[in-house]
Amino acid sequence: MKTHQTQENKKDLLILVDESDEELGFKSKSECHQGNGTLHRAFSVFIFNPSGELLIQRRSRDKALWDLHWSNSCCSHPHKNEQMELAVKRRLKEELGIECPIHYLYKFVYHAKYKDVGSEHELCHVYVGLFEGEIKANPEEIDDWKFIKPDDLEERIKNSQKDYTPWMKMEWEMLKTTYKKAIEDRIGVKL
Repeated sequence: MKTHQTQENKKDLLILVDESDEELGFKSKSECHQGNGTLHRAFSVFIFNPSGELLIQRRSRDKALWDLHWSNSCCSHPHKNEQMELAVKRRLKEELGIECPIHYLYKFVYHAKYKDVGSEHELCHVYVGLFEGEIKANPEEIDDWKFIKPDDLEERIKNSQKDYTPWMKMEWEMLKTTYKKAIEDRIGVKL
């Protein structure tokens, strides 16, 4: 794992879970992502603007897994003893410099191996939000970002799958089909 992950402290322990999202214990972030990964709790957030465009980010080159890949607006993990919604709001502020209402949509389990570096094995809670204002991306977390129309994103994913994180592709598929109406109802924009 890359150097920034060797400086972990005890408050940053991630929450190990079973497939029913029951807590089983705690491990460091780097331990959770080694080898085939250990199932842990995570979240993904999709932030739209009032025009219905989605905020996507290209992950920092310092990320151990899927560095310089395009992904959803924000994704991370709650820490030991941290409530999920507070973790989501914390990371939106830390990564993007924003605050906005968020809405829970669903959760799912996925596993994805990245080269010979490690794996994501997460029970991921998926949220959506609406934001209008200035993005202040943290360069330690984000290499680039942009708002993109859903149709344009769909075309880009179709033409260059390898440039996008696996969880983002799985979640986007669910959002544009199963959860499209729920998103439109909750944030008040037409996708």
